[in-house]
Amino acid sequence: MIQPGRDGQRVALSQLLQACSRGVHPTLTLHIARRDTTSPAPSCPRPDQPDHLPLAHHLTTIAARFDEETMSTASHQPATKPATAPSTPGRTAEEEQIMAVTDTLVLAYGLHPAEITRIPEGTSTDNYAIVDQTGRRYFVKAYRARSSLDLERAAVELSEYAADGGVATARATRTREHELIATHGRLSMSLWSYVPHTATGEGGLRGARWAAVGTAMGCLHNRLAAHPAAAPALKPGAAVCDVATARDSYESLIRAFQSKPRLGEFEAWSLQATRERQARFGGVERILASLPPLTVQILHGDLSGPNVLFKDDDAAAFVDFRAPTPGYLAWEIARLGCDPSSVVTNGMEGWLTGYTDLTLAYRDANPKTSANDLVSSLRVGCAAVLCSTFPFSAPVKRPDIVDAALESYGRARHEADQMLLDQLPVLEEALRDALR
Repeated sequence: MIQPGRDGQRVALSQLLQACSRGVHPTLTLHIARRDTTSPAPSCPRPDQPDHLPLAHHLTTIAARFDEETMSTASHQPATKPATAPSTPGRTAEEEQIMAVTDTLVLAYGLHPAEITRIPEGTSTDNYAIVDQTGRRYFVKAYRARSSLDLERAAVELSEYAADGGVATARATRTREHELIATHGRLSMSLWSYVPHTATGEGGLRGARWAAVGTAMGCLHNRLAAHPAAAPALKPGAAVCDVATARDSYESLIRAFQSKPRLGEFEAWSLQATRERQARFGGVERILASLPPLTVQILHGDLSGPNVLFKDDDAAAFVDFRAPTPGYLAWEIARLGCDPSSVVTNGMEGWLTGYTDLTLAYRDANPKTSANDLVSSLRVGCAAVLCSTFPFSAPVKRPDIVDAALESYGRARHEADQMLLDQLPVLEEALRDALR
């Protein structure tokens, strides 16, 4: 029964919006949502601390993952879409997706969107910026594969665990059933608070951001050391990467390039870079053999520039956690601190000053960290990066993702790797002296 007056109008509009979200009168959806802005907003779970900064909106992402099977760029993922309801004749796949997002927002969260804007996808998600009737903004991650939802849920839980311990990170909005991921609608998705005027660290670290991110990362690792999934433990540093497997990967890549009838400019450069890197494997083996036992613990799992939000020079939030998995502490420090953009744009002297500021601030925030983990982070970073063929393998394995941005990243990464390797003993000694 429709209630009289303003309440009846609000209920009627809500019911019509839900009908629109299921495909009835699709062109009316956003107009109806805007029409209801003068009515009391429907109740909706909110983050515990609404002033927390949001999940990153990643307009572009060119930072690589140094795992041969998962290394890719977030803005270049295959455009696999999550399962949605059967298509309505005449409606595009994008319209179907937006209708599915609208439906889930209404039914699972009690949130009526006034605007839905597609933004570039993440590693395994399709992402949307949402504005509700009150003007409040949100960020939606729509998961492409239902088969990976257990891992995705574990990743959200890890982010929440970090935030509950005082780490600056995003907070997820729970569904009406208090779930972190909505799974009962036409798609599976998570909803996050969204705060504008922040930027990622994708372009590299500079100035005061070095110490700021060192402090934030130290706090993060200190919190994650208490995670129940795994206690910190010492493991042989030499196991940080597998040189034999990496050598096979490089040899296979070189053969693949050589089998092509002709090579484009970036392919020819990638072949040359691959050969240069392969020739340095003897040095990698010596680097690994010299490493002491290092700390392995639960980590963020994907800590790179695009997954750090800055507000001016303050490290405002870490975002896009992975499911809790033990890894080398030294590697996660190096992965963020030795980002190619940071190395190349600062120059070697400026980069070393910045990296030293990062490690000193990290130690202050996480005083239980051993000097070995901090000093050895340079060797770990150099070895792990050299054991990866990405992005040089992209023209062979993923030609669809090769564009000007990836080519530029590949050249910068190769240049940065060579700079660090050529001066590694000097850099390491300077870092050791600073940490005494």
